[in-house]
Amino acid sequence: MNSILEVSGLNKSYGDFSLDEVTFSLPEGCITGIIGVNGAGKTTTLRSILGLTKKNSGSIKLFGSEMEHHERELKNRIGIVLDDGYFYDELTMAEMKDVIAPAYSAWSEQDYKRYMNRFSLDPKQRINTLSKGMRMKYALALALSHQAELLIMDEPTSGLDPLIRSQLLTILTDYMNEGGKGVFFSTHITSDLDKIADMLIMIDHGKIVFQEEKDTLLDSYRKVKGDTMTLNADTRKLFLSISTTEFGFTGITNQTAKVQKCMPDVVVERLTIEDIMLSHVEGGRE
Repeated sequence: MNSILEVSGLNKSYGDFSLDEVTFSLPEGCITGIIGVNGAGKTTTLRSILGLTKKNSGSIKLFGSEMEHHERELKNRIGIVLDDGYFYDELTMAEMKDVIAPAYSAWSEQDYKRYMNRFSLDPKQRINTLSKGMRMKYALALALSHQAELLIMDEPTSGLDPLIRSQLLTILTDYMNEGGKGVFFSTHITSDLDKIADMLIMIDHGKIVFQEEKDTLLDSYRKVKGDTMTLNADTRKLFLSISTTEFGFTGITNQTAKVQKCMPDVVVERLTIEDIMLSHVEGGRE
């Protein structure tokens, strides 16, 4: 499977935060989510990929070409949806479209009108009167109207109500059904990834924790509940995180078979993506 995006040894420092040797790749034909708590480095990673934040070092390749040497050509093939927006608020949506459209050689006015109708957006409406959900739909309409082969989205569902979030996920699924596409988006709303993601990348304190297929990841981790009397120095090492109460312990492990061998009376349950993410966050251990 071809890689649509390859990031290698990405470093970026500012203030008291830094990305540290961030390395991962996005396979073509996949919806990939990058997860992490607020401040973990998701947005900085995306902005560095897009050249909106200047990296200190590292390689970023899109479609096999270095971003810094072919930026204009490669951005022509990307659709971008940013959480903080990049619009002139005093313009109407039609006026803003007229500013953005000439930047893309494959702009399709037909696609743009189709998405505006699908999202029930009035092109004459001023951007500063749009709700957060309407702004996200408008950004998506622009991103999907120039034959983009990769969508890069920063927290696209943050602050949206459940209905609009569901509509957005349906749109992304339809986009992927066209074939030969990729979606890369950051989020801390992991329930959205449960529904549509193929691949997951976790970042914490500027470092990549894992990159794994979603189904493989969910099959690898389990929540374990049992009597605290079964915990000792050896069994504790089998868990990524442990919490205890007077009624027993709850732990997260990716060594289920070993746990069940050493602690045969425990109860084992499946996990969510959020459970797995939080088990890796610093301070997750008791």
